[in-house]
Amino acid sequence: MNTRERILAAWSGQKADHIPLTTWCFGFSPAPNLRWTRDGVERTFWYTGRLEHLHKLPQPWTIEDDFDRARAWRSLGIDDVLDVSVPWSMDTAVTFTDREEPAGALDERYPVMVRDYQTPGGALRHAVKRTGEEGGPGWVIQPDNVPLIEDYNIPRAVEHAVLIPADVDKVKYLYRPPDAAGRAWFAERMARVKAFADAEGFPVQAWAGFGMDAVVWFTGTEGAIIMAMDEPEAFGRLMDIVTETDLARVELAATTPGVDMVCERGWYSSTDFWSPALFDQFLFPHIKALADMAHQHGRKFGYVMTTGVEILGPRLADAGVDVLYFVDPIQDRIPLEKARDLLSSRMTLVGGTNALSLQSDDPGRIKREVAEAVRVLGPTNRFILHPVDAIFPDTPWEGVTRLISAWKEACGL
Repeated sequence: MNTRERILAAWSGQKADHIPLTTWCFGFSPAPNLRWTRDGVERTFWYTGRLEHLHKLPQPWTIEDDFDRARAWRSLGIDDVLDVSVPWSMDTAVTFTDREEPAGALDERYPVMVRDYQTPGGALRHAVKRTGEEGGPGWVIQPDNVPLIEDYNIPRAVEHAVLIPADVDKVKYLYRPPDAAGRAWFAERMARVKAFADAEGFPVQAWAGFGMDAVVWFTGTEGAIIMAMDEPEAFGRLMDIVTETDLARVELAATTPGVDMVCERGWYSSTDFWSPALFDQFLFPHIKALADMAHQHGRKFGYVMTTGVEILGPRLADAGVDVLYFVDPIQDRIPLEKARDLLSSRMTLVGGTNALSLQSDDPGRIKREVAEAVRVLGPTNRFILHPVDAIFPDTPWEGVTRLISAWKEACGL
């Protein structure tokens, strides 16, 4: 089997030649012999198209780099999935201006970057502290302005874009379905990705849903929770706006040749933030609508949830999720037997260990975790071994080599 055949088998619950091992790269630094140079810049750190439109990277990363990363992993026996991000758009009537207030004006310690929007529905303001900390080589960096969608904004916000119910309807001008330019960009990108994937035997997943992550980007974590509880009608309208654009993005992905699975982010949708009742009220219908759209066009639907899987995982299966990123016995503390019994007959489980285990001083830790994951989840034919949720600039290469060795031993490779 090639990588695509093996991953598609796991996504569908069919027996593969062996359990796949995958990783997500979020600034991971591989061994020097696996690196390459493009346009005069060594690719010291590895990323993925999943991060496109979402983060500011400290070095260039192109779709050709994605291809080279996939080949490099394959040379070690590791499978890889090509990621493509589906764009969105902003109403052409929207304008904005950027400015920066010095430290002391809006915040005592830091200067504050401000983006003032003028929309057909009225003004919005988004203000974020420029903290300027150095994360170290390889880590994503804070932009020098305030994009509407950016994880850096959430903990550093002085003022989120959506503060009160009256702001909600203005969001429909800022987060809209892909426009003609976005559709053309996606078509061109997918033509290149499909050509490579077909020739080299890799699967492709398109990231097309933001869901509750978008809501939290717009309102902040506390703002989202408070609005959901105190202003459920306004919060429901906000979810409807996000769903409308997400559905259009999913439809674009699912109707484009070469896409095997459509995925939705759900890092801010777990029980760390939402009760099961609020999840059912606001998120379940949204996820089901996106899954139904993907299935209507013959595509698998994947979802990311790193904590709360024992409680919310069955509801994700009810909504139509085919592939769950992730099952994490370390961070989420879910016993693998419990995950297997609850979910493995209904969806493919990705995970089984955590990237933190790759940093352990105990060389036997990852071996034990991998062996247990393969023993418990391997027989389901719905399992992909993966260190949750990504490997980072501080993930040591030695930890990755231990992971590969442990996987090969457990699978008899």
